[in-house]
Amino acid sequence: MTRVTGILLAAGSGSRFGSNKLLHPLLTNLPIAVTAARNLKAVVPHSIAVVRPSADELSALLAAEGLEIVVCANAEEGMGASLACAAAAVEGGGAFMIALADMPFIRSSTLEAVRDSLMAGTQLVAPYFRTRRGHPVGIGERYRDELLGTTGDEGARKLLESHAADLVKIPVGDPGVVRDIDKPADLAPPLYI
Repeated sequence: MTRVTGILLAAGSGSRFGSNKLLHPLLTNLPIAVTAARNLKAVVPHSIAVVRPSADELSALLAAEGLEIVVCANAEEGMGASLACAAAAVEGGGAFMIALADMPFIRSSTLEAVRDSLMAGTQLVAPYFRTRRGHPVGIGERYRDELLGTTGDEGARKLLESHAADLVKIPVGDPGVVRDIDKPADLAPPLYI
């Protein structure tokens, strides 16, 4: 069975939200990022969080949830830089399950399905809600070098598009896989559940 490391990307600027969205509380009074971290860690015990420099409060909250903290010095370059930092920080090989800290509504059954597919040896896997690719994305060890070379703000999109024929699509009835929080209005209940 393949070892899976969870990666929580929490180094974005969140400029469209108007404040630090990752620290914004949900109805549970837990911050968005803490909720996403708990969901990921419950399914993938070995998980890390990538944060930007000087994100001390966020780092402390995520460390308290048991995630290893990786500070990405060049996080301002985009999600690709954060992914490269994460891949470089993980020693010992294995697969990566990449989750976003602004996506706190993903069901555990979806996280488990992606994890299980990676553990069975799948190299690229993603959940699909209706026809839309969602998160978390699973990337196997075969693509580690490509992750180490990611740049810009596209994250793993280019990697997934380059190897589209290898991508295993998991159909899910989970709208949380496509529901990220970019602005305060995104916290309103979705209409498509």
